[in-house]
Order: sequence, then C-alpha cells, then structure tokens
Amino acid sequence: MSLPVEKSAADELRREVLRRRTFAIISHPDAGKTTLTEKLLLYAGAVHLAGAVQARSTQRQAKSDWMELEQARGISITSTMLQFDYQGARVNLLDTPGHQDFSEDTYRTLMAVDSAVMVLDGAKGIEPQTKKLFAVCRKRGIPILTFINKMDQPGRHPFDLLDEIERTLGMTAVPFNWPIGEGSGFQGVYDFQHRQVLFFQRTAHNQRRAPMTVEAFPNPKLAETLGEAYGPLQEEIGLLTGAGTSFDRDRFLAGELTPVFFGSALTNFGVGPFLDAFTKLAPPPGPRQTAQGLIQPTDEAFSGFVFKIQANMDPQHRDRMAFLRICSGRFEKDMMVHHARLGRKIRMTRPHRLFGRDRETIDEAYPGDVVGLVNPGLFTIGDTLTSDPALTFDPIPHFPPECFGLLRTQDISKHKQFQKGLKQLEEEGVMQIFYSPDHVRREPVLAAVGELQFDVVMSRLENEYGVKTSVERLPHALARWIVGNPATILAVYWPSDTIRLVDQQGRGVMLFTTEHLLAYCIKSNPSIKFLLREEVEQATAQ
Repeated sequence: MSLPVEKSAADELRREVLRRRTFAIISHPDAGKTTLTEKLLLYAGAVHLAGAVQARSTQRQAKSDWMELEQARGISITSTMLQFDYQGARVNLLDTPGHQDFSEDTYRTLMAVDSAVMVLDGAKGIEPQTKKLFAVCRKRGIPILTFINKMDQPGRHPFDLLDEIERTLGMTAVPFNWPIGEGSGFQGVYDFQHRQVLFFQRTAHNQRRAPMTVEAFPNPKLAETLGEAYGPLQEEIGLLTGAGTSFDRDRFLAGELTPVFFGSALTNFGVGPFLDAFTKLAPPPGPRQTAQGLIQPTDEAFSGFVFKIQANMDPQHRDRMAFLRICSGRFEKDMMVHHARLGRKIRMTRPHRLFGRDRETIDEAYPGDVVGLVNPGLFTIGDTLTSDPALTFDPIPHFPPECFGLLRTQDISKHKQFQKGLKQLEEEGVMQIFYSPDHVRREPVLAAVGELQFDVVMSRLENEYGVKTSVERLPHALARWIVGNPATILAVYWPSDTIRLVDQQGRGVMLFTTEHLLAYCIKSNPSIKFLLREEVEQATAQ
C-alpha cells in the first residue's frame, strides 16, 4: 500500500514545482519598478484597485513600499515578498530596491529567485544601476524578461532601445510586442506571437485594468484608425518579422537572450499581456548548488536557506521575520529540520505566507515559495535549514562597506531601545557595527554600502524603536579585518588617518581613507593579514 502513496506524494511535489514562478523585478531608480509591481498585482486579481488589497472586509494599503521612509522618499529601501496565484501559477514576486545604496539587499534577493524582470525607462534606456544588477543576474545565470516602460511619455525609438540592450548587455533582444504610437499618442501594441493589435483605453486614475480591444493585422480599418502611423508600423513589423531574431528558449534560460515587451505601467497599457507571457516563459524552480553538489527541487529531502531578515514589518507584531527560500522537498508547519549553523534540530512553528507587510499562517509550501518564519534570534542571513544534516548551501556573500559614520543617540535614557534596534538592524544586514576596542569611545561606528543607509538607520531607530539619533560622517572608505599576533598588532604605530575598531564578535577591524594607505599598511606589516569579512568568516569556518 505504501508504493501508491509515495508515488502520489512525488507526483504532487512535481506538479507544485512546475507551477511555481519566483522572480525579482530589477531596475534603475525611477524606471517604474514599483508601479509595475502594483499593476501586476492588479491584473492578477491580488488587489482590487491599484495600491489597495481587500482583506478582513476592509481596504488596506498593500504597496510593496511599506516603510515610512520609502513612502516619504518615493524609493524602495527593502526587498518585499508578494505571493499570488494567476492562471494556475503560484507566483512569488520579490520587489527589490533600485538605488545602488541598497545593492546588498537586492543581491541577496537575487540569490533566491529563478528569473528576473528588468524594467527600463523608455526615454533613458539602460542606466548604471541596471548594468550592475544585470551583471549579478548574468553571474548567477538568471533568465531575464525585459519590460520597456513609460511608452506613454516621449522617449527613444524602440529600435534604439533594442540595439542598446544588445550592445551594452551583450544579450540578444527579441521583441514579443511592438508599440503603436508614442508619448501621448501611445495606443497599444502589436503582438508578434498572435499577429494581432491590442488597443487599450485609460481608466480613472489608472486604478483599474485598462479595457483592451483586439484587432487583426494587417487590417484596412486600422489604416483609418492609425492614420499616418499605419505605414511606419507596417514597415517596422515587416522588418522585424522578416529579419528579426526568433525566440530560442534554451538561450533565454541560459541568460543569453531576453524577450522584450513595451508598455506603460502607469496607464496599465500592455501589463496584462506581459503577465500572461511571463507565466508561460519564466522557468519553474530549478536545481540549486550546495556544498555537496546539485539538488533538484523534486528531491524528497526538504531544504531551504534564509536570505533576508526583517524586523517590525507589522506594527501589530513587533517581531523579526526570516525569509526562507524553499529549494527542495515539501515544507510543513511544525516539521523538525536541521539548522546547519547551530548544529541542532529546530521546529518550524508559525510559518507565514507574506504579502508586503501582511501575513497569514500556512500549513505547507513548496520549492520556489518564500516562507516567513518568526525569528526569536535563531536565524541569520545565509542559514541552511534541511531535513538532511549533510546538506549546506554556499554562504551569501557580503558587500564591502564604503561609508562609515559615528552614530549618536540624542536620549541616553533610551539606551536599551537603542541597543535592541542596532542589534536587529545589523541582523537584517542594513549595516555593520564597530566599536572602539578599549570602549573609550561610546558611540558605535556604522559601516554601510551606501550613504542612504545611514538615513534608513536613523529613520527606523526613531519610527520603530523611539530613539532619535544622528550620524557624523567619517572620511574613511575601506574596512579590513586584521589577523595576527595580538601583541604585534598592539605594537604597530598606525597612521593617523586609520581607525582601529572591533566588530560585534570582538574581531579587530581597521578603517582606511584610501587604497594607497591600505597598501602602505599591508607592505609595512607583513606579519599581519588584512582581510575582507568574507575571508575572515571562511577562515573561521575552516
């Protein structure tokens, strides 16, 4: 009797894996990434009006940018998880920060996805942060779909944009649709797959799905509708149909080719057809690399890794949430798993499905899903959780900090809240904290990838922990962990432009103002090692 049951469980796992689509949206700031995120939710039926979700019979905000500072500045600061169903697919959408100062959070998120949607501004094309994020996707072999946004505004010719993708990113660009009209005259798109024209109409405040009309092409009636635009459209479609590169799925999955879609997230033009195409083109979860070799998502053994920690997502739950990407097997509530870093078994209580800052308890999840685990201090970024104690995922790399500043609290009576906030924000990977080795200087030194992270720390300490702070920027730009004989390190006469500190584990750290000064100290002290954080942790693990 056991064989049919086992076969049924394996079949169910395979079915659930095949219907998962886990992806991130990447872009340069202001390309319209967050707007597209909300419109995808609108078209999937996950929200009834753009920006609002029906829950517990009340309308609540469901923006992916839920932090107060995000809403004040109009930028994404932290990655957000949004899960919804669409046409039989279970979609896990991770909206990532676009600003380069939050690259590390975006990088960690890209470790957890199976594909990415690259959003480009139709007027600006490929911008610096786009190139950086694309490089991460290429390194990881992540397939990319491209959505060229803001076609309702004056912009560059579509041919120029396709050419720039190919020249700048070295990736073949295959248009799946083609814009009809431009700027205020943008009316819709020609669909190459179905050889038809899709016209759209605006709605009030662009909060509802744009009504769509489908016309055959070519069509004599369209010549009247489009006027002078009909001739050029015919020529462009003929050129692309006759001489354009055809779509090759293997090249797409290898990250060598990107299907390109044109539209306007603001007006909802082209968003529905893009979502339809995405669910068909984007791959389901694939194999994952571990220290022991590849594992398949359909393997019976459960495995997953923590790629993000977030505190205070919901003011009603002043807790920390660990984001767990499931890689293989079936996840079940209350299951016992091996925690690789701690070297012991733990119970998976209170797992959650996440939708922005909202949550609901779940009983099961499958590869590709991202599960929220209430974190009482058990989890850190990069932790492996598995039913097989022999299995571990490779560690998630850290970005070297480039900005440093003294953090001062303006109310010493809130020392406890101050320390709690710092501890939790460091767990999230928002920044690293260093202290004076002799504790003469009481203020901690913040180390961050970008300057904006200092604003995030100050804002969150005030809004989430009730502590007002200020940051005094330091002139240093490099940090190295120093390893060697303690007596030797103490005896060194360090240049005045350096600062000697310790991290939370008591390990020695030096701050340098320039690469030249670092090189001088390395040359002058051959018995001391100057290491990046990753190198220190790898040496410790060995």
